[in-house]
Amino acid sequence: MDVLLTGHKGFIGRHLHRALEERGHDVLGVDYERHHSDALDFFRYDNGGYDLAIHCAANVGGRASIDGSPLAVATNLALDAWYFQWLVRTGTPRAVYFSSSAAYPPYLQRPGEIHPLHEDDINLDHPENADATYGWAKLTGERLAQYAEAEGCRVHVLRPFSGYGEDQDDCYPFPAFIGRAKRREDPFEVWGDGSSTRDWIHVSDVVGATLAAIDQDITGPVNLGWGRATSFDQLAGYVTQAAGYTPRIKHLPTAPQGVHHRVCDPTQMLGFYQPTVTLEEGIRRALDS
Repeated sequence: MDVLLTGHKGFIGRHLHRALEERGHDVLGVDYERHHSDALDFFRYDNGGYDLAIHCAANVGGRASIDGSPLAVATNLALDAWYFQWLVRTGTPRAVYFSSSAAYPPYLQRPGEIHPLHEDDINLDHPENADATYGWAKLTGERLAQYAEAEGCRVHVLRPFSGYGEDQDDCYPFPAFIGRAKRREDPFEVWGDGSSTRDWIHVSDVVGATLAAIDQDITGPVNLGWGRATSFDQLAGYVTQAAGYTPRIKHLPTAPQGVHHRVCDPTQMLGFYQPTVTLEEGIRRALDS
């Protein structure tokens, strides 16, 4: 296939790029470095001719960016809108849209009993609040995907939870923890009180699930995660134990934290893909990298 891949220099994008080329597909990666323009300009002026488009380009930058630069993150609204217009204008037959766990209502992710987030917790006909401008952009993108589907483009919509890997930028918590452990920092800093939880999924499983969804024509939306709640204190414990030391944990209560619990119900994903890299194995790989 001829595949368009935006954001192919980013974390998820570069892993997908490698996997698609290993399958023998011809991949055009779009990013600023190569084209001296961004994906937004590409969607405005390109005339298409691809069998599949995968849209990874986004303005994120971790929790500090989501909370601290809401207007910058909101540019994703324009980027995604032009993506779907481009799909319809060019007659691209199949596409992937990466939504996010941030699209879920924050009230379902408060302290207390964990509510495993199910795809049906979002009603696109009557949308509720989302997590900051990043979540609202993704929620809007999912609605736009429905319009593109109605115009004849098959859109696979995926909601990754906390993706991680050994080559992720250290503005995200997992690589930040790995870096602290490699430096054997003591005390070991943890943002917040350490009790909030996330559902970690390795980048290789995000890629594997994406390709499986394409192969098996799964349109979604579909959660990508393990359904395993891991607190940040637990993550710090796993990482430092694997690194061979036991530091004192220093909580930073004023640091950006996001929602308290963010854990998925992975039932729909398990119907077509089984993740393979456990959190413990992902930690080992990252420490060895």
